[in-house]
Amino acid sequence: MKKFQYIAAQLLLCCLVFSGCDKYLDVEPKGKQLLKTTGDYDLWLNNSKLVTETNADNILNLMTDNIDLVTVNNPPTSLGDLIYTWAPQFTNDVNSLAYLWGEHYNRINLFNTVLLGIDAAQGGTDSQKKSLRAEALLGRAHSYFYLVNEYGKPYDAATAATDLAVPFVTSDDVSKKSPPRSTVAEIYKHIIDDINEAIPNLPQDNSNARFRGSKGAAYSVLARVYLYRREYAEALRYAELALTNTRAVMIDYTNAATFPTTTNVVSHPDVIYGRSSAAYGLSISAELKNLFASNDARRTVLYYNWASTARGGTSFYAAAVTPAFQLTNSGTSVQEMHLIAAEGAARANSLTNALSHLNEVRRNRLTGTPITSRDFSSTDQNEILDEILKERRRELPFHGLRWFDMRRLDTENRMPVIIRTTAQNVEIARLEPHSNKYTLQIPIQVLAFNPDMVQNP
Repeated sequence: MKKFQYIAAQLLLCCLVFSGCDKYLDVEPKGKQLLKTTGDYDLWLNNSKLVTETNADNILNLMTDNIDLVTVNNPPTSLGDLIYTWAPQFTNDVNSLAYLWGEHYNRINLFNTVLLGIDAAQGGTDSQKKSLRAEALLGRAHSYFYLVNEYGKPYDAATAATDLAVPFVTSDDVSKKSPPRSTVAEIYKHIIDDINEAIPNLPQDNSNARFRGSKGAAYSVLARVYLYRREYAEALRYAELALTNTRAVMIDYTNAATFPTTTNVVSHPDVIYGRSSAAYGLSISAELKNLFASNDARRTVLYYNWASTARGGTSFYAAAVTPAFQLTNSGTSVQEMHLIAAEGAARANSLTNALSHLNEVRRNRLTGTPITSRDFSSTDQNEILDEILKERRRELPFHGLRWFDMRRLDTENRMPVIIRTTAQNVEIARLEPHSNKYTLQIPIQVLAFNPDMVQNP
């Protein structure tokens, strides 16, 4: 390995394009930084590109059934229109940005830089180097989690070994030829292996910088991974490990006096592994709106113009009502872990445990005294599971996860047809159960320079 490694200090987000010489990453350096010491690599992991989801989450949010884009054009023309109507491609311009794909691979490139260079860094202890390497492994795994759930079919143990996903890139050399697409099973194995390798060397606490790695953060990402593999017993186990190994605490939406004072969402006390997303101003569907009870504090804490009866009149827009929550954490949180644990327990028919986790969230979201009046109570497994899935939708509507939930629930025949209509109620698109549209096509910018790469249906 070269003693000194020059790398770009700034990478253009969303510019992953396979070039004419089969480069897997087309990035534009904006000045160069010499990564020389262990401290340099530590600072590298504070890169804002690793903390902020610039486009990815909003693109995923626009594809969900939580949105009602009344202003959609007929026919769809804008980027937002095309995403909202599940167009096979978001653009026909091979020179434009490769949304989603590019943003994730740019982060992977940054994490690979640490993985390839930290051992030769000057200064620092062996323990510090191992810790930084562990953080990079976790970060890379988190990015591949998104890629496999965007460009690979929903995980199915019977077909995952043959379903194609994405290339597994371990180099930070942008001139190297892209590897072929790995299978869904292979990418998930890489994710799980990387996180398990990381855990022993991760710090116990990341409270001072919640976007950085920790043992709790690793367990929380594993909980997500197993949830979307539909291995619910493992999802429950890791969600509870995440809750045990974090100092994060849920924010009580019923008590404004306890709200954070900073708009920096990755510093909020409920964050386990933080990623900042600007998901706001999104008109919500009547279906989502009807899921909220009249005593649900989220209606006025996170939504603008709740009283409107007009179609699309209410929007997810905390900036207008509670500025501290104007940014969304698309990373993991205490409440997400409680809901994963609740679902895992419900599916195992451990109903007391399922209700305990579910009601921990409800007690911090619903008003009413005594506090036990906020609890959901039932002895019916299906009824409890249904309520947990509704609560998950209420709690994580625009955190970049609903699209993934729709995919996995569709494999269980839990998703109805989703229909998009104009302001004049003219149908312009529909998403049928088990549609190929649940798996995104490889961007044409990638295929333009890699014609041998297999396209998704």
